[in-house]
Amino acid sequence: MKIAFFDTKEYDKKVFNKYNEQYGYDITYFESKLNSETALLANGYDVVCVFVNDDVNKDVLKILENSGVKCIALRCAGFNNVDLKNKGNLKVVRVPEYSPYSVAEHAVALLLNINRKIYKSYQRTKKYNFSIEGLLGFDIHGKTVGVIGTGKIGKVFIKIMNGFGTNIVAYDLFKDEKAQAELGFKYVELSELYKQSDIISLHCPLTKETENIINKSSIKKMKEGVIIINCSRGKLIDTEGLIDELETGKIGGIGLDVYEDEEEYFLRDLSNEYKRDKDLSTLLSMPNVVITSHQAFFTKEAINKIANDTLENITKIMNNEECKNELK
Repeated sequence: MKIAFFDTKEYDKKVFNKYNEQYGYDITYFESKLNSETALLANGYDVVCVFVNDDVNKDVLKILENSGVKCIALRCAGFNNVDLKNKGNLKVVRVPEYSPYSVAEHAVALLLNINRKIYKSYQRTKKYNFSIEGLLGFDIHGKTVGVIGTGKIGKVFIKIMNGFGTNIVAYDLFKDEKAQAELGFKYVELSELYKQSDIISLHCPLTKETENIINKSSIKKMKEGVIIINCSRGKLIDTEGLIDELETGKIGGIGLDVYEDEEEYFLRDLSNEYKRDKDLSTLLSMPNVVITSHQAFFTKEAINKIANDTLENITKIMNNEECKNELK
């Protein structure tokens, strides 16, 4: 069986080749992302393997199906980049549970970095400047943390925040009453979460309901000095509105592992190129913004599980077996 692997990085090759030893599939690795221009590369392949920034739209799906592709294997949890309504006879699978700890822990790392000015302090000490002026943070203990999205990652984040001694409020379209009782948080309406929270962390999928859930209007409802963390999907935040409110001083800090228009930038080395995104450059220039390059998932445990589960998903689909990770 032939697999066309798009948006390939060196770590992909290493880990997938390792797990493929037990499957023996014929994998061709393409560095390019999957889109309407590159979809023809999949001609003659049985399976296409894609990541978060591949564009699997209606036109791409049609090209893939006409090229003989039978299955699209997402090596990630999110699937907002796939037009499921137009998938036709194509099977689509994903990896929903690779490691909630990796993402939740990265969100906490961003929070601590922003609050305690870790990077700013590091840069100073490298120059033998040991002054602590401008490095004032606050105790996370006793603060109110708002968690938007209480799936697996959100619940792990809540457990960690419980360890800090915080008060936790949460919002989710689908409430987990059992988790609410066990973990001691409280579901509230979104407007109330904005009003109460000193810290807001996003752990929800990108849907029509959640797109731009953080915007200029919602930020105005928040506390002065609020810290916002996003390790989920970039389009959960309206970048223009975010920048406007950052410039007013309303927001105390922003931690982003994703960006609204990240497709052409994140997971790539553009340090020697002139291509720049105006809003991204503005965010990077701000002293209270920390941005990482969609790396929250990137732990040894996570990438090994992604590789194993992706290949297992493909095996089940191609053998016409029941696959719990299939997207209908």
